[in-house]
Amino acid sequence: MTNEQVTDRRAARHQATKERILDAAWALAREQGLAGISLRDLAARVDLRQPSLYSYFASKHDLYDAMFAQGYEQLLASVESLELVGDPYEQIRAMARVFTDLCVADMARAQLLFQRTLPGFEPSPESYALASRFLDEAKRRLDAAGFTRDEDLDLYTAVMGGLVNQQMANEPGGSRWVDLVDEALDMYLEHTMKKGGPTP
Repeated sequence: MTNEQVTDRRAARHQATKERILDAAWALAREQGLAGISLRDLAARVDLRQPSLYSYFASKHDLYDAMFAQGYEQLLASVESLELVGDPYEQIRAMARVFTDLCVADMARAQLLFQRTLPGFEPSPESYALASRFLDEAKRRLDAAGFTRDEDLDLYTAVMGGLVNQQMANEPGGSRWVDLVDEALDMYLEHTMKKGGPTP
């Protein structure tokens, strides 16, 4: 076996262990909350000594940063392949439903990506670039439907984020607030049309 092959195998093992650690971290976050992740518990879940975790993540914030990036990669994979068809109303409704479904499907992920639940944590520029890409994707979809003002995007994210936050805060695992997506969008679209948006 050549030195290059040995290096490749080590890199592959390192990456596989890193993925295992991330999976375990998400499991802990769903059980105990994001702030409740203990590096000791995390190490035990993946059969490592706690000091060994630092070979993969330099700190707890480094772990959160990797989770933040992974979360946005998952969301981007879901929305970038979404084909929106029909009139502007239906396109925006479809985008909103996908967003809220993704959020309530994994509330720990939604909290990390869309709320400031971890004091002192700021995503790295590389990870935050994924968040910007996700927002750009929403803007691209709104632009394609004719909603081109900056205010259109701001209001859309505020309305959708508000529903998701209400759901997570008041009825985790339920659907009371996210079931209001269509009604909220009726108000959003009616208002936006009055401000110069497209007429369906």
